[in-house]
Amino acid sequence: MVNNIKSIWCLLGSIFSCLLGFSQNSHSVVPRISEGAVNILWVYVEDTNPWMSCYGDSVIETPNIDRLASDGVRFDRAYVTSGVCSPTRSAIITGMYQTSIGAHEHYSSFSEWRGTVMESWDPNHLGVRTLPEMFRAAGYYTFNEGKEHYNFVYQSEDLYDHKGKKEGFKGAVNGSEWTGRKSDQPFFGQIQLKGDKFHNPPKVVRPEEVSVMPYYPDKKVFRETIANHYNTISKLDEIVGNIMKRLSEDGLLESTVVFFFSDHGCKLPRHKQFLYEGGIRVPLIIAGPNIPSNGVRDDLVSSLDISATSLALAGIDIPDHIHGMDLFEPSFHRDYVVAARDRCDFTIDRIRSVTSRRYKYIRNFMTDRPYMQPNYRSEWGIMKTLRDMYDNGELNKVQARFVDDIRPAEEFYDLLEDPHETNNLIHSYDRDHAIALAEHRDILYRWIIETDDKGRFPESNDALRAVLQRWGDRAVNKEYERVREEQ
Repeated sequence: MVNNIKSIWCLLGSIFSCLLGFSQNSHSVVPRISEGAVNILWVYVEDTNPWMSCYGDSVIETPNIDRLASDGVRFDRAYVTSGVCSPTRSAIITGMYQTSIGAHEHYSSFSEWRGTVMESWDPNHLGVRTLPEMFRAAGYYTFNEGKEHYNFVYQSEDLYDHKGKKEGFKGAVNGSEWTGRKSDQPFFGQIQLKGDKFHNPPKVVRPEEVSVMPYYPDKKVFRETIANHYNTISKLDEIVGNIMKRLSEDGLLESTVVFFFSDHGCKLPRHKQFLYEGGIRVPLIIAGPNIPSNGVRDDLVSSLDISATSLALAGIDIPDHIHGMDLFEPSFHRDYVVAARDRCDFTIDRIRSVTSRRYKYIRNFMTDRPYMQPNYRSEWGIMKTLRDMYDNGELNKVQARFVDDIRPAEEFYDLLEDPHETNNLIHSYDRDHAIALAEHRDILYRWIIETDDKGRFPESNDALRAVLQRWGDRAVNKEYERVREEQ
């Protein structure tokens, strides 16, 4: 009897081991590399809009980015899940909405911030593996040159075989980038580029050569900011060319899939931190082996699809918990993409957006505070110009809306007729618009429940204490009152 039981257990153990061998999800304990595995390289850019010649912009030429696009597929309607870095980065590195994993508040779950150790903080422990961990489990060499900013508890050494401290391409020498891997070992890597944060780029574009969007006044500070963004893109193009040249020199070009994308839009008002097109619509280009060349797609894409597609191209099964989809799966289709804005630095807010083929629906949950409530950019010249002109009655109706003290609960835009999102259709009598509005409301409310949007709940006292320690008296929202009294 005992021997029979032992035999049964041995048989079950063998079956279980076989199943593990065939399983390759985020919890797999058996590393294996798919035959003919390709390298996956993310060229990950900060704060950059798709103002590039391959996207139809005529202000500057971006030959290296254009060449990458011609060698692969350019996605014209790619959207990130947030308009600020750490929530977006947390989502892409896990393939899940930041709101589902508690990573939606900017700079949350940081035990140390800019050299200051937090006296109290709210640790966010994930129940799933990140993409680098999945790639490592499959036998890949993983690296990241520069920025991480993930709003959850992790150790860099658990994610990356090599971690470069600063952003930028290091030239793939002395163990940087892919040069630290074993011979013939495939790699999953990230090269972080500063994008709009690149200081003092060569002045290729002059302020008088740019156009100013209708939601801004045509003033010098806006022209200078717009021109500077073009100049950072010109510098970015140069760096992309250097990366591709090095891949070619190292004989890796034919075996590497390159993803080129940004974490959100540039620092202009209404762009960074917000959910208008300028904040969440980003460049996305994918090129490499088995990727069609000269491809252009205008279907809706979420940044979460970058995660899923990276796994799929590497031959790693996409775990069920991932919210992204393989962009090159024949059945790929999205009716809409969702984005979220929550606390940014010390500024507490909650906004959600649904973007469909034609429309953008924005839900402002905190109408008691204006768009331009106190934030870390309040003293910037571009912000002060907006406020001063508003106070002096120098802004037209479209320009004044973002500076006004009144914020509507809902916004609804026809992106085909109104690409700058200046005509709020929330009270439109047009039957088609009214029906579409109802549909988008329903999509958002279902998404909030189905994805367990944790933005429904306030941050913990420990999390708010950490914000106060970082920002002090600049944190003026009423939510801080319950912990400020302790000080």
